[in-house]
Amino acid sequence: MASLVLLTFSLLFATFTSPLVDAFNYSTYGNSTLGAPPLNPIDACWRRDPKWSTNRQALAKCAVGFGKGALGGSRGPIYMVTSPADDLGSPKPGTLRFGVTQRNPLWITFARDMVIVLKNELAVTSHKTIDGRGVKVSIGNGPCISIKRATNVIIHGISVHNCKLKKGFDGDGIRVYQSSNVWIDHCHFARCQDGLLDVVTSSTAVTISNNRFIDHVKAVLLGHSDKHMADKNMRVTVAFNVFGPGLRERMPRVRRGYAHVVNNMYNKWNLYAIGGSANPTIFSEANHFVAPDRKEHKEVTKRMDKSPAAKSWKWSTNRDVFINGAFFVPSGGPGVPPPYAAGQAFPVAPGGQVPALTASAGPLRCVPGRVC
Repeated sequence: MASLVLLTFSLLFATFTSPLVDAFNYSTYGNSTLGAPPLNPIDACWRRDPKWSTNRQALAKCAVGFGKGALGGSRGPIYMVTSPADDLGSPKPGTLRFGVTQRNPLWITFARDMVIVLKNELAVTSHKTIDGRGVKVSIGNGPCISIKRATNVIIHGISVHNCKLKKGFDGDGIRVYQSSNVWIDHCHFARCQDGLLDVVTSSTAVTISNNRFIDHVKAVLLGHSDKHMADKNMRVTVAFNVFGPGLRERMPRVRRGYAHVVNNMYNKWNLYAIGGSANPTIFSEANHFVAPDRKEHKEVTKRMDKSPAAKSWKWSTNRDVFINGAFFVPSGGPGVPPPYAAGQAFPVAPGGQVPALTASAGPLRCVPGRVC
């Protein structure tokens, strides 16, 4: 009997100390237990460390998917925002605009909670991280954020909302334009005049993860237009996000490129969840789809092209969970798994675990000196 008990204990110990199980069962409070809330692989990379606030740049090692290579400002010093003021013509040291417009790499943090109302779009330059951990940072009620012709940008832990049109800026929450190696993680998006998050015009190598999107018509657009052929090279990972409530469409909408849509939580879209045009490739994997109550909107997918050619687009569903009558219409034969390079792939949880894995999507209320 004693040997049987010892064998059982050994098997349990081996199971619950494996890296994959640890990634999905690691507690917010730092213990891996059966009853603990799980963490997805991104969060398991850093949230267990009570010293995260003194080792902030370690976050840059935690991205997964196509945006894995985003270094942000990890090779530069910490820059602290001390004032919410915004001066477009002559940005002052201590402001967010001053930090994002510097030529050298910077890891940008905030001295305290801030509400920032921008006078014009905030153009984030290459090799920058905007890190809102430990405080509450809100950008909204004016023009918001653009990443134009930049590389190695990380935006983490801020709220972007009520973004408005202004000359030269079209009212998106965040617009990624002709950029690469971009990671947007643990942000909150709501109520903008155009889209909440656009990745367009030859942008690629992007990961969108752990974000919460609510209260808007158009959530996430991938691809500039049907005529922009260069977007066929676009590669985007959309993982561990929460979509809804209060969203109509584009979670995401894809044009021409490739999207790996994985382990996301969908809360009752008003029109469709995943759509596209111009022959994109979409691999939907282990998401959790809760359909709206209206029977005419229960389909997850929408093809903007009604021609017979659309039936050959490679759209596939793999291990997705469908609730309340949700259904996915595949096309194009066998699915195309993500063509990840070395180091970009990550373990995918069963779709049934997604509500728990995405429970902390959006900005976290981290306290320095404690696990987050």
